[in-house]
Amino acid sequence: MILTLRDDFARAWEGTDVFAQVELLEGTVYRNVKSRRTLKFEFENNYYFAKIHHGVGWGEIFKNLLNLKQPVLGAGNEWCAIRRLQDLGVQTMTAVGFGSRGLNPASRRSFILTESLENTISLEDYCARWAQERPLFSRKLRLLKSLAVTSRTMHGAGMCHRDFYLCHFLLHEREHFEADRMMEPKLSLIDLHRALIRKKLPSRWIIKDVAGLYFSALHVGLTRQDFFRFARIYSGKPLRQTLSEDKNFWLQVHNKAMALDKKINQQVST
Repeated sequence: MILTLRDDFARAWEGTDVFAQVELLEGTVYRNVKSRRTLKFEFENNYYFAKIHHGVGWGEIFKNLLNLKQPVLGAGNEWCAIRRLQDLGVQTMTAVGFGSRGLNPASRRSFILTESLENTISLEDYCARWAQERPLFSRKLRLLKSLAVTSRTMHGAGMCHRDFYLCHFLLHEREHFEADRMMEPKLSLIDLHRALIRKKLPSRWIIKDVAGLYFSALHVGLTRQDFFRFARIYSGKPLRQTLSEDKNFWLQVHNKAMALDKKINQQVST
Protein backbone atom coordinates (compact mmCIF):
# COMPACT_ATOMS: atom_id res chain seq x y z
CA MET A 1 0.00 0.00 0.00
CA ILE A 2 1.09 3.55 -0.76
CA LEU A 3 -0.36 6.48 1.15
CA THR A 4 0.70 10.10 1.39
CA LEU A 5 -1.36 13.01 2.74
CA ARG A 6 -0.73 16.66 3.41
CA ASP A 7 -0.53 17.38 7.13
CA ASP A 8 -4.06 18.82 7.48
CA PHE A 9 -5.67 15.77 5.87
CA ALA A 10 -3.39 13.43 7.81
CA ARG A 11 -4.47 15.02 11.11
CA ALA A 12 -8.16 14.91 10.22
CA TRP A 13 -8.07 11.23 9.20
CA GLU A 14 -5.54 9.96 11.73
CA GLY A 15 -6.43 6.50 13.03
CA THR A 16 -9.02 5.84 10.32
CA ASP A 17 -9.15 3.91 7.07
CA VAL A 18 -8.20 6.73 4.72
CA PHE A 19 -9.53 4.89 1.66
CA ALA A 20 -12.92 4.61 3.38
CA GLN A 21 -12.80 8.31 4.27
CA VAL A 22 -12.16 9.20 0.63
CA GLU A 23 -15.09 7.04 -0.49
CA LEU A 24 -17.35 8.92 1.94
CA LEU A 25 -16.48 12.34 0.51
CA GLU A 26 -19.48 14.30 -0.75
CA GLY A 27 -19.71 17.23 -3.11
CA THR A 28 -20.35 18.09 -6.73
CA VAL A 29 -19.87 14.97 -8.84
CA TYR A 30 -18.28 15.56 -12.26
CA ARG A 31 -17.83 11.95 -13.32
CA ASN A 32 -19.25 8.72 -11.98
CA VAL A 33 -18.60 5.55 -13.96
CA LYS A 34 -17.83 2.00 -12.93
CA SER A 35 -14.07 2.49 -12.64
CA ARG A 36 -13.76 6.13 -11.60
CA ARG A 37 -15.52 8.87 -9.67
CA THR A 38 -14.51 12.55 -9.72
CA LEU A 39 -15.96 15.12 -7.35
CA LYS A 40 -15.31 18.55 -5.92
CA PHE A 41 -15.55 18.73 -2.13
CA GLU A 42 -14.98 21.19 0.69
CA PHE A 43 -12.49 20.62 3.48
CA GLU A 44 -11.71 23.16 6.19
CA ASN A 45 -13.23 26.01 4.14
CA ASN A 46 -11.24 25.24 0.98
CA TYR A 47 -12.22 23.33 -2.15
CA TYR A 48 -10.51 20.24 -3.52
CA PHE A 49 -11.02 17.60 -6.19
CA ALA A 50 -10.97 13.86 -5.54
CA LYS A 51 -10.44 11.31 -8.29
CA ILE A 52 -11.25 7.84 -6.98
CA HIS A 53 -10.31 4.80 -9.05
CA HIS A 54 -11.85 1.38 -8.44
CA GLY A 55 -9.89 -0.77 -10.89
CA VAL A 56 -10.51 -1.05 -14.62
CA GLY A 57 -10.80 -4.86 -14.93
CA TRP A 58 -8.80 -7.24 -17.09
CA GLY A 59 -11.11 -6.71 -20.07
CA GLU A 60 -10.24 -3.02 -20.30
CA ILE A 61 -6.54 -3.76 -19.82
CA PHE A 62 -6.46 -6.31 -22.63
CA LYS A 63 -8.52 -4.06 -24.92
CA ASN A 64 -5.98 -1.25 -24.51
CA LEU A 65 -3.01 -3.57 -25.00
CA LEU A 66 -4.52 -5.07 -28.17
CA ASN A 67 -4.96 -1.54 -29.52
CA LEU A 68 -1.34 -0.70 -28.60
CA LYS A 69 -2.49 1.74 -25.95
CA GLN A 70 -1.14 2.07 -22.44
CA PRO A 71 -3.95 1.29 -19.98
CA VAL A 72 -4.53 3.72 -17.12
CA LEU A 73 -4.58 1.58 -14.00
CA GLY A 74 -5.33 4.19 -11.35
CA ALA A 75 -4.50 7.53 -9.82
CA GLY A 76 -0.77 6.85 -9.76
CA ASN A 77 -0.41 8.04 -13.33
CA GLU A 78 -1.74 11.50 -12.50
CA TRP A 79 0.28 11.67 -9.29
CA CYS A 80 3.51 11.05 -11.23
CA ALA A 81 2.52 13.46 -14.01
CA ILE A 82 1.85 16.30 -11.57
CA ARG A 83 5.23 15.81 -9.90
CA ARG A 84 6.95 15.66 -13.30
CA LEU A 85 5.39 18.92 -14.48
CA GLN A 86 6.29 20.62 -11.21
CA ASP A 87 9.90 19.49 -11.64
CA LEU A 88 9.83 21.02 -15.13
CA GLY A 89 8.44 24.31 -13.86
CA VAL A 90 5.13 23.84 -15.70
CA GLN A 91 2.12 25.17 -13.80
CA THR A 92 -0.36 22.44 -12.91
CA MET A 93 -2.48 21.16 -10.05
CA THR A 94 -1.27 20.82 -6.48
CA ALA A 95 -1.72 17.31 -5.12
CA VAL A 96 -2.48 17.03 -1.39
CA GLY A 97 -3.06 13.31 -1.15
CA PHE A 98 -2.48 10.03 -2.95
CA GLY A 99 -3.21 6.46 -2.07
CA SER A 100 -3.02 3.09 -3.79
CA ARG A 101 -3.57 -0.42 -2.48
CA GLY A 102 -3.86 -3.84 -4.04
CA LEU A 103 -1.36 -5.82 -6.12
CA ASN A 104 -3.80 -6.91 -8.82
CA PRO A 105 -3.62 -4.17 -11.50
CA ALA A 106 -7.18 -4.91 -12.63
CA SER A 107 -8.74 -4.32 -9.20
CA ARG A 108 -6.31 -1.89 -7.60
CA ARG A 109 -8.03 0.91 -5.65
CA SER A 110 -6.46 4.33 -5.64
CA PHE A 111 -7.20 8.03 -5.27
CA ILE A 112 -5.67 11.45 -5.75
CA LEU A 113 -6.69 14.68 -4.02
CA THR A 114 -5.82 18.05 -5.56
CA GLU A 115 -6.47 21.66 -4.68
CA SER A 116 -9.28 23.21 -6.69
CA LEU A 117 -8.00 25.89 -9.07
CA GLU A 118 -10.38 28.72 -8.29
CA ASN A 119 -10.82 31.98 -10.24
CA THR A 120 -9.84 30.32 -13.51
CA ILE A 121 -11.33 29.90 -16.97
CA SER A 122 -10.45 27.26 -19.53
CA LEU A 123 -8.79 28.52 -22.70
CA GLU A 124 -11.56 26.84 -24.68
CA ASP A 125 -14.10 29.13 -23.01
CA TYR A 126 -11.79 32.15 -22.94
CA CYS A 127 -11.12 31.97 -26.70
CA ALA A 128 -14.64 30.89 -27.70
CA ARG A 129 -15.66 34.28 -29.14
CA TRP A 130 -12.36 35.24 -30.73
CA ALA A 131 -13.72 34.45 -34.20
CA GLN A 132 -16.41 37.12 -33.68
CA GLU A 133 -14.54 39.49 -31.36
CA ARG A 134 -10.88 39.71 -32.29
CA PRO A 135 -8.63 39.83 -29.20
CA LEU A 136 -5.78 42.24 -28.72
CA PHE A 137 -2.81 41.00 -30.70
CA SER A 138 -0.44 41.29 -27.74
CA ARG A 139 -2.82 39.25 -25.56
CA LYS A 140 -3.19 36.54 -28.16
CA LEU A 141 0.57 36.43 -28.72
CA ARG A 142 1.32 36.00 -25.03
CA LEU A 143 -1.08 33.07 -24.78
CA LEU A 144 0.29 31.52 -27.97
CA LYS A 145 3.85 31.78 -26.70
CA SER A 146 2.94 30.26 -23.33
CA LEU A 147 1.21 27.29 -24.99
CA ALA A 148 4.14 26.68 -27.33
CA VAL A 149 6.75 26.89 -24.56
CA THR A 150 4.74 24.60 -22.26
CA SER A 151 4.28 22.07 -25.07
CA ARG A 152 7.97 22.14 -26.00
CA THR A 153 9.09 21.78 -22.37
CA MET A 154 6.78 18.85 -21.69
CA HIS A 155 7.52 16.96 -24.91
CA GLY A 156 11.24 17.63 -24.67
CA ALA A 157 11.24 16.02 -21.23
CA GLY A 158 9.57 12.83 -22.46
CA MET A 159 6.01 13.54 -21.40
CA CYS A 160 2.81 13.80 -23.41
CA HIS A 161 -0.67 14.62 -22.18
CA ARG A 162 -2.80 12.41 -24.50
CA ASP A 163 -5.81 14.75 -24.13
CA PHE A 164 -4.00 17.91 -25.13
CA TYR A 165 -6.77 20.42 -25.83
CA LEU A 166 -7.45 24.06 -24.96
CA CYS A 167 -10.07 22.97 -22.43
CA HIS A 168 -7.32 21.45 -20.27
CA PHE A 169 -5.46 24.74 -19.88
CA LEU A 170 -6.85 26.99 -17.15
CA LEU A 171 -6.12 30.72 -17.21
CA HIS A 172 -5.74 32.24 -13.75
CA GLU A 173 -6.77 35.75 -12.76
CA ARG A 174 -8.28 36.72 -16.09
CA GLU A 175 -8.88 40.31 -14.99
CA HIS A 176 -5.20 40.82 -14.14
CA PHE A 177 -4.09 39.27 -17.41
CA GLU A 178 -6.40 41.50 -19.44
CA ALA A 179 -5.30 44.56 -17.48
CA ASP A 180 -1.67 43.71 -18.37
CA ARG A 181 -0.75 43.32 -14.72
CA MET A 182 0.87 39.97 -15.52
CA MET A 183 3.91 39.84 -17.78
CA GLU A 184 3.07 36.27 -18.74
CA PRO A 185 -0.28 34.49 -18.48
CA LYS A 186 -0.56 31.99 -15.67
CA LEU A 187 -1.80 28.77 -17.27
CA SER A 188 -2.31 25.50 -15.43
CA LEU A 189 -2.39 22.19 -17.30
CA ILE A 190 -4.96 19.81 -15.82
CA ASP A 191 -6.59 16.39 -16.35
CA LEU A 192 -3.37 14.36 -16.42
CA HIS A 193 -4.71 10.89 -15.67
CA ARG A 194 -3.77 9.59 -19.16
CA ALA A 195 -0.37 11.30 -19.34
CA LEU A 196 2.53 9.24 -20.66
CA ILE A 197 6.09 9.64 -19.38
CA ARG A 198 9.02 8.03 -21.17
CA LYS A 199 12.76 8.61 -21.40
CA LYS A 200 12.19 9.35 -25.07
CA LEU A 201 8.71 9.76 -26.50
CA PRO A 202 7.83 8.10 -29.81
CA SER A 203 7.09 10.84 -32.33
CA ARG A 204 3.54 9.59 -32.86
CA TRP A 205 2.60 10.61 -29.31
CA ILE A 206 4.06 14.08 -29.75
CA ILE A 207 2.24 14.47 -33.08
CA LYS A 208 -1.01 13.39 -31.44
CA ASP A 209 -0.59 15.96 -28.66
CA VAL A 210 0.25 18.88 -30.95
CA ALA A 211 -2.51 17.88 -33.38
CA GLY A 212 -5.00 17.82 -30.52
CA LEU A 213 -4.06 21.33 -29.50
CA TYR A 214 -4.20 22.46 -33.13
CA PHE A 215 -7.63 20.86 -33.59
CA SER A 216 -9.04 22.53 -30.48
CA ALA A 217 -7.87 25.94 -31.76
CA LEU A 218 -9.14 25.54 -35.34
CA HIS A 219 -12.33 27.55 -34.87
CA VAL A 220 -11.32 30.35 -32.50
CA GLY A 221 -10.30 32.80 -35.18
CA LEU A 222 -6.58 32.13 -35.33
CA THR A 223 -4.79 32.96 -38.57
CA ARG A 224 -2.28 31.04 -40.66
CA GLN A 225 0.39 33.34 -39.24
CA ASP A 226 -0.63 32.38 -35.71
CA PHE A 227 -0.01 28.72 -36.46
CA PHE A 228 3.36 29.63 -37.96
CA ARG A 229 4.21 31.56 -34.80
CA PHE A 230 3.40 28.51 -32.69
CA ALA A 231 5.58 26.30 -34.93
CA ARG A 232 8.52 28.69 -34.66
CA ILE A 233 8.34 28.97 -30.87
CA TYR A 234 7.65 25.27 -30.32
CA SER A 235 10.56 24.17 -32.52
CA GLY A 236 12.96 26.83 -31.25
CA LYS A 237 14.05 27.38 -34.86
CA PRO A 238 13.49 30.10 -37.44
CA LEU A 239 10.22 29.47 -39.26
CA ARG A 240 11.79 28.66 -42.61
CA GLN A 241 14.13 26.17 -40.96
CA THR A 242 11.43 24.24 -39.07
CA LEU A 243 9.12 24.16 -42.10
CA SER A 244 12.01 22.67 -44.05
CA GLU A 245 13.66 20.35 -41.53
CA ASP A 246 10.46 19.33 -39.73
CA LYS A 247 8.16 19.37 -42.75
CA ASN A 248 6.93 15.82 -42.24
CA PHE A 249 6.18 16.47 -38.56
CA TRP A 250 4.08 19.56 -39.23
CA LEU A 251 2.33 17.87 -42.15
CA GLN A 252 1.32 14.96 -39.94
CA VAL A 253 0.13 17.38 -37.24
CA HIS A 254 -1.99 19.25 -39.79
CA ASN A 255 -3.47 16.10 -41.33
CA LYS A 256 -4.29 14.55 -37.96
CA ALA A 257 -6.00 17.74 -36.76
CA MET A 258 -8.05 17.98 -39.97
CA ALA A 259 -9.05 14.31 -39.70
CA LEU A 260 -10.17 14.81 -36.10
CA ASP A 261 -12.15 17.92 -37.06
CA LYS A 262 -13.85 16.01 -39.89
CA LYS A 263 -14.68 13.13 -37.55
CA ILE A 264 -16.25 15.43 -34.96
CA ASN A 265 -18.27 17.27 -37.61
CA GLN A 266 -19.60 13.99 -38.95
CA GLN A 267 -20.62 12.87 -35.47
CA VAL A 268 -22.45 16.17 -34.88
CA SER A 269 -24.31 15.99 -38.20
CA THR A 270 -25.57 12.41 -37.64
